[in-house]
Amino acid sequence: MKKESSGIVRYIILGAVFVAVSVIYIFRLINLQVAGQDYYSMTTPIKQRTRTVRVQAMRGEIFDRNGKPLVTNDYSWEIRFDYGAFPRDADARNQAVLSTMKIAGKYGFEENIKEPTYTPFGVTVADTGELRFSFNEEFKESARYEKFTKLAEDIGVKEDMTADEAAAKFLWRYSIVDDDGVYRYGLHDSARLFLYRLDMELSDFSPDNQYTIVTDVDVPLIASLEESVGRGISPYRKYERVFHYPGYASHILGRIGRISAENAEYYTAEGYPIDALVGTSGVEYSFEEYLHGTDGEMVITEDSFGNVISTEVTKEPKAGCDVYLTIDINTQMAAEDALYRNVEEIRAISEGEGTHTGEDCHSGALAAIKIKTGEVLALASSPTYNLATFSEDLPGLLEDKRSPMLNRALEGTFQPGSTFKIGMAVGALDSGVIDENTQIKDEGVYELDGFKIRCWIYLNFHQTHGWMNVTDAIQESCNYFFFEVGRRMTIEKMNDYSKSFGLGLPTGIELNEKTGILAGPEYVEENDLRAWAGGDTLQAAIGQSYNLFTPLQISVYISTVINDGTRYAAHLLDRVTEYGTGAVVLKKEPEVVSTREIKKGVREIVLAAMRKVIEDGSVSDLFEGLPIEVGGKTGTAQVSVNKSENAIFTAFAPFDDPEIVVTSVLEQGSSGTNAGLCVRDFIASYYNVDLNAQDEKTAEEPEDEANDEPDAD
Repeated sequence: MKKESSGIVRYIILGAVFVAVSVIYIFRLINLQVAGQDYYSMTTPIKQRTRTVRVQAMRGEIFDRNGKPLVTNDYSWEIRFDYGAFPRDADARNQAVLSTMKIAGKYGFEENIKEPTYTPFGVTVADTGELRFSFNEEFKESARYEKFTKLAEDIGVKEDMTADEAAAKFLWRYSIVDDDGVYRYGLHDSARLFLYRLDMELSDFSPDNQYTIVTDVDVPLIASLEESVGRGISPYRKYERVFHYPGYASHILGRIGRISAENAEYYTAEGYPIDALVGTSGVEYSFEEYLHGTDGEMVITEDSFGNVISTEVTKEPKAGCDVYLTIDINTQMAAEDALYRNVEEIRAISEGEGTHTGEDCHSGALAAIKIKTGEVLALASSPTYNLATFSEDLPGLLEDKRSPMLNRALEGTFQPGSTFKIGMAVGALDSGVIDENTQIKDEGVYELDGFKIRCWIYLNFHQTHGWMNVTDAIQESCNYFFFEVGRRMTIEKMNDYSKSFGLGLPTGIELNEKTGILAGPEYVEENDLRAWAGGDTLQAAIGQSYNLFTPLQISVYISTVINDGTRYAAHLLDRVTEYGTGAVVLKKEPEVVSTREIKKGVREIVLAAMRKVIEDGSVSDLFEGLPIEVGGKTGTAQVSVNKSENAIFTAFAPFDDPEIVVTSVLEQGSSGTNAGLCVRDFIASYYNVDLNAQDEKTAEEPEDEANDEPDAD
């Protein structure tokens, strides 16, 4: 009976408990659904915050006139630390940096971990098992030095502290050591962490400036980092410029880079973020307004733990436009190759010829344009450099005495020598100072107001040209003839014509250029030089004195003569199109910058004389195998008694309907004739002439008597 009685009691108790629990749950359920407060509203609300980040726009790409890509974009992923989501706790920050580097190494990306930028400290692990620090004295020349000194002062670094003492302040700041000075992460990791944490601070790591830690990564590494590190990791798809013809057109295309301190105010006012990439030289710089895109914006919503809740692109990025140039890359490559060969050949043929015969020729330039539009077909400068390896090559480029980064076609200024006589002849004929039949006798030595100057043939061979008309004087390049013409014209009239032909003035080219110097009283007065005298006029008349022009200026000048006084602006821009669609945004039209009416028949007289230079002058052998009629003019200019003379050659083709002008200048090329090789090769390439086939054909024909005329330029 007692057993039965106790069993009943247990059942009653269990039933009572069950009923009580059920009542409680039912009551709670009713409370929640009808009158109660939601559980989540009773807890502390999870705070949310939003931040806006930049969405980088694609930069426009660069093509030649036929649509061949010259500079395009290549995309890759890199890992950045995002300040907005980066841990606030010092130890968590340190662990994020170390974990990122260790995982990158595990996945084979150790070499892709970005090295800290130039830092104020050197650090080594001593044999004693301690870290030793040293000051990097060269860091004082860095743009970061001022920021570092301010930071060091803020954390209590004194001027008389040793490197170890100063570093200790930073180690404590970054919680790399504890209060007792013990390293928290081991010696090697602590040393590495010290450099990266300092680099992050000196790099302005902030909500507006992410910090790149690993470059050129793949998707598996990104996934692993997001899973293992999480907060603060920001995969970033970046682009970099790809050069499709490395080593060619480098001076034309130029480079991109970070905004410099001196340009920061301008670009900020234009709406650029301070860490934007912009054109720093060449086409990249000159056409920045077309190439750069407009960055977009994305709003990121995060919880208080740094977890991303949502993202929304509030402003779509707009890609930059594509730029098409007037050059044909094949023509440009032909120009650069021909120029290089010409320089090499001059040095080769000068061996055994004595000093100052071209043995010191190492550089030159070539500029080719379309006569009737001003379109630039080629701008070659030798030596050159490779944009694809520019950063690695920079130290050597800076040390190279030949100045390979100088764009000699636009920024090299040279005396034009006898190529100047073409403009002199046009001016003299047009103004009536001489006519086609005017005869001037070369007497070897020209005298004016006690000043004596000699014709080149008298100087070299103690001979004279005798009686000369303008055609003969151009063909033989008779200095004496043009001394007399210059005296009759006066320097004022000479310069009036020279300016109308574009000498000493901007060509219109969109890239940086030098405008050169037009010799005359105006120039000497502006520069506080001695007063202009009659002897200066004689020298200026044959392209000497202070006259200095670029190869492109000379091409523009010759094209203006051929155009009967109409001068077109030189230009590289052909058209601008929308990125990806090809829709034309801008088409560059030929621009006439000046006109001068030239007396009828003058042009024909001068061009015929230029044809005789090619057919019967010192370059006749060089152009003999070219099946295209050409007109041209040689020039030689002395630069120093210790160097070979500069060689200049300018030519146009075809003769009956001139289309192009090509000018080459070879520094220390010795003779104007020597500069004709690259011009001939360029013309042949432009008109698809196989010179080798022409040489074979010529070899089968009977030889004419050799041309032993002295070099006349």
